[in-house]
Amino acid sequence: MTAEAKQAADFRPRRSVLYMPGANERALEKAKGIPADALILDLEDAVAPSAKESARERVCAAVVEGGYGQRELIIRVNGRDTDWHADDLRAAAKAGPDAILVPKVGSADEVHAIERDLVAAGAPEHTKIWAMVETPIAMLHALDIASASPRLAVLIMGTNDLAKELRVEHVPGRAPLLTGLGLSLLAARAAGKVIIDGVYNNVKDAEGFAAECQQGRELGFDGKTLIHPGQVEPCNTAFSPTEAQLTESAEIVKAWAEAEAEGRGVVTVNGRMIENLHVDNARRLLAVGEAIKARSAS
Repeated sequence: MTAEAKQAADFRPRRSVLYMPGANERALEKAKGIPADALILDLEDAVAPSAKESARERVCAAVVEGGYGQRELIIRVNGRDTDWHADDLRAAAKAGPDAILVPKVGSADEVHAIERDLVAAGAPEHTKIWAMVETPIAMLHALDIASASPRLAVLIMGTNDLAKELRVEHVPGRAPLLTGLGLSLLAARAAGKVIIDGVYNNVKDAEGFAAECQQGRELGFDGKTLIHPGQVEPCNTAFSPTEAQLTESAEIVKAWAEAEAEGRGVVTVNGRMIENLHVDNARRLLAVGEAIKARSAS
């Protein structure tokens, strides 16, 4: 198996991660046809207190029943400081989704506690922890959180809550949030974890959404959380390598292999000097492209 093929086999696209309200049976069924890479079946913000228990039953039953194809299924439980958390976690662990998303994670100790609770509840090994980082304390402890456990796979930015805690406004370019976004990105990359950008609130502002997707990709996020199905396809496009990038990446990998075979120490592609870092990035982009292609064909 080539390096590119191995990377593609190991890579799971998470360009578009769509929140779906757990209390809405019709929405859970509709989600089976939405081309999102991952679905967060939500028991927290999208569910009224009076509907928490019925939503829990509905979401767990949906996960067990399946029918979502290759879409990654994540259950977002209520926070550890709520009366619903323990029951949510036990039920979600029994259902065995791809991951359980916990809100407002602020320390490595909390990650360890979540992991212990999952093990005690009998969660299968494939059920990972996704942690929402959405408070100032989480930004300041992002590396501790990201590196707390091998079971923690993904950090999710909670930009709405972060803005509230910081007492800042939502503005184009997100200048008030860039410090927190940057700290979390550094932590995720240092720990080797996936990191997903926060939501864009105005579902009618396609231009603003596109700009924020572009910014998120340029900053280094792996994908974006979404609140409306109409955001999925433009998000997938924004976080996918372009044809030009894939073509250039293939040229770089080919030129590097030829130079190694011929014993040449200098490699150029389109007039640009190529080093190991360029080859590594090219292989990563090709792996992403192959994984997305395989997802689209399934």
